[in-house]
Amino acid sequence: MADALPARPTLSLSDHALRTLKLAAPVTVARTGMLAITTADVVMTGRAGANELAHLGLAIAPQMTLALTGIGLLQGTTILTAQAYGANAHRECGAFWRIGLLHALALGLLGALLMLLAEPFFRLTGQSPELAQGAARAMHAFAWGLPGFLMFAATTAFLEAVNRPLPGMVVMLIANVVNVALNWVLIYGHLGAPALGAEGAAHATSAVRWLMFALLAGYALVMPGHRALGVKGPIEAGRLKARKLRRLGYPVGLTFGLESGAITSLVIMAGTMGAAATAAYQIAHNLMALAYMPTIGLATAASVRVGNAVGRGDAAGIARAGWIACVMGLALMALVAIGYAGIPHALAQFYSPDPAVVALATPLIGVVAIALLFDSAQGILIGAARGAASVWVPTAIHVGVYWGIAVPLGYGLAFGVGLGTLGLLWGLTAGFGAASAALAVHFLRLTRRPFERY
Repeated sequence: MADALPARPTLSLSDHALRTLKLAAPVTVARTGMLAITTADVVMTGRAGANELAHLGLAIAPQMTLALTGIGLLQGTTILTAQAYGANAHRECGAFWRIGLLHALALGLLGALLMLLAEPFFRLTGQSPELAQGAARAMHAFAWGLPGFLMFAATTAFLEAVNRPLPGMVVMLIANVVNVALNWVLIYGHLGAPALGAEGAAHATSAVRWLMFALLAGYALVMPGHRALGVKGPIEAGRLKARKLRRLGYPVGLTFGLESGAITSLVIMAGTMGAAATAAYQIAHNLMALAYMPTIGLATAASVRVGNAVGRGDAAGIARAGWIACVMGLALMALVAIGYAGIPHALAQFYSPDPAVVALATPLIGVVAIALLFDSAQGILIGAARGAASVWVPTAIHVGVYWGIAVPLGYGLAFGVGLGTLGLLWGLTAGFGAASAALAVHFLRLTRRPFERY
């Protein structure tokens, strides 16, 4: 750890808001584009039938747990690059990216091997043989794209940390067009291809993930200023940098894995209620995730800007960067929540023409409207805390909240009280609320102590 940095003049509130928006807007578009790929998969697979949508919905959850755990383990790339950039140690930025790429490849290959065990996993969790087999085929198709996805995530983290989020946004727009085209071929069997349903959607996504990495890494290697950022050349103290990245990544990866694992467990519980319930829960979950994309943009902006403030020794700027992003997120999510609450039936019909699925999904969307506010607050606050290199306390909060509140409460409401998928979602909402309160207290305490660069 370096010595504490001297305080420097802080930015005004309006400067903080404008800079946060400038970084968050393209990040939000890029993250929305990432989820739009999943949304296109869900909507297009839904047109192939409720069973295919159930297969895809069950497969998406555990593969995303592995993907998000990997992304969490790579979060040191964002934190260390942002702090180095704020401290004008620019040549270190590219070194952290390249070290992150090696970790991403290793994590992707390990995750892909685990995904090959999908069918016995689904059977052990009580899924029907037909649902387990169909979801496993989709999981196997997702497996080969995981290394490309994690290397894309590491590259995105590097570029965003040096305040260059636009290329990621452009790549995501291209990827979505390609994904829809591949879905049309592989899900429905056009142009002489077999109709693969959910499996076809997963193969399309895997192909697109490798395309995303190739395009973004190609940009990073030739972008203006790449030499000054150390994108090429020897890496000084590489082992030390790798250890720093892992030390920051372990708790964040654990947090991402535990949070996503809790959400996955609720999806698996929904799977035991039948194909229609699984499909309905997937619709609600996808709408929640889609609305969460601005939160990810603001959380990324908060993390980068808090990290920059730490790097330049701006104590007041650390607090302002975090709280302003949180207020902006809550205001935006309130608007989205009103929209969801106003047209839940129409939203459900957009995803599926099956009346049984629509009937189950409609009330779930009403609960999603409430959950969004708490989910946004906790997401942005944890991003702000990570920018200050605080990673273990948020991890402890997530362990307690998701596995101590969300999962057991969701199970009790769903099966004990008899609320079904509605109970699962209420349990998750309670977990979001507890997490947002605990993280608000934690970040408030963080801003009242001296900071130093990690």
